[in-house]
Amino acid sequence: MDELIIKGQKAKQASFIVSQLSSNDKNKGLKAVAKALLDNEKDIIEANKMDVLRAEENGIKGSLVDRLTLNTDRIKSMAEGIIKIIQLDDPIGEVKWMKKRPNGLEIGKKVVPLGVIGIIYEARPNVTVDAFALCFKTGNAVILRGGKEAIHSNLKIVEIIKKALLSVSMPSDAVSLIEDTSREVATKMMKLNEYLDVLIPRGGSGLIQAVVNNSTVPVIETGVGNCHIYVDKEANLVMAKDILINAKTQRPGVCNACESLVIHADVAEEFLPMACEGLLKYNVDIVGDKIAKSIVPKIKPASEDDYGKEYLDYKISVKVVSDIDEAINHINKYNTKHSESIITENYSNARLFLDKIDAAAVYVNASTRFTDGFEFGFGAEIGISTQKLHARGPMGLNELTTTKYVIYGNGQIRD
Repeated sequence: MDELIIKGQKAKQASFIVSQLSSNDKNKGLKAVAKALLDNEKDIIEANKMDVLRAEENGIKGSLVDRLTLNTDRIKSMAEGIIKIIQLDDPIGEVKWMKKRPNGLEIGKKVVPLGVIGIIYEARPNVTVDAFALCFKTGNAVILRGGKEAIHSNLKIVEIIKKALLSVSMPSDAVSLIEDTSREVATKMMKLNEYLDVLIPRGGSGLIQAVVNNSTVPVIETGVGNCHIYVDKEANLVMAKDILINAKTQRPGVCNACESLVIHADVAEEFLPMACEGLLKYNVDIVGDKIAKSIVPKIKPASEDDYGKEYLDYKISVKVVSDIDEAINHINKYNTKHSESIITENYSNARLFLDKIDAAAVYVNASTRFTDGFEFGFGAEIGISTQKLHARGPMGLNELTTTKYVIYGNGQIRD
């Protein structure tokens, strides 16, 4: 029988069991997994080395190799993420409200799991752990399909998770990994309506659009991040420089990294040389419009495509604008509805930016790098939703649930 069908059937059965587990039991399973990750750190790193070596041999750019790489600190962070999830309130079973109708019926709305969640993602093995932990805490089973770049890492991590669950008498089929990383199998997974309740893609624009365009399973769209920093004419320019450098260079290969700098013309001549000096220390490739280039000749000319691009690398586009309205229009035209930030000391401009920018996360005087489930207090995230239905922004526990109505009667029949 087809691997997908077998794993789909097992996941569906496991989802019925996990959905009925108490919070204590789910936390017990999660605690066992966190401990197992730390106990098996060496095995995980050895498996990961095979993936990193192959990625380097295949010429994958450095920022993406960084996303793929696991080390002691990152494995510790993965385990800590699970512990934080354990400490969070379990939303499952909460009755949102209960109302009594004139006919005596009591009608309530109760939080329940989604069921079986499918996740298709690329070269980030930490997603394997985050996805499992969030799904398990919310009573869901999860079927994972990672990219070929991280296959050895993912196989080892899922093996460790399964053994840890079995060690505390929890269903190991609550998590499964599709071992065939071909596009054909990924496309088949997108049609697995009989077993999957929702599909979440996490990766670059190509992957996400492939899932959105081909899936017959309901999709929550996540992650492409063409994020902007807008430096207003009333910005603290030292603060603006620090935020820009952090947002662009701290980890350029992630979706909440800044990809485009927008500057008010009144401060461009003062700020742009400062910004470029800081960016060039990190060998950032800077492209911009004619005004930006006239101020800093080292800046290369930007094409129209540059303004809409998620580079995931040491590259940034620059646009000089005449006022905040032009900045907002430019950002809303080219952004991917992920994360946008204004640097300003003007309260009215800050409010205008917050109100008019169409994005999942909008900042005032802070780096876009904070759009993250861990930083938002969710313990981890399943992804960052850039759509508006069901979920938006970092997806934690609550975003992996749905509701059902529960109705109590005492013999009522409808006339």
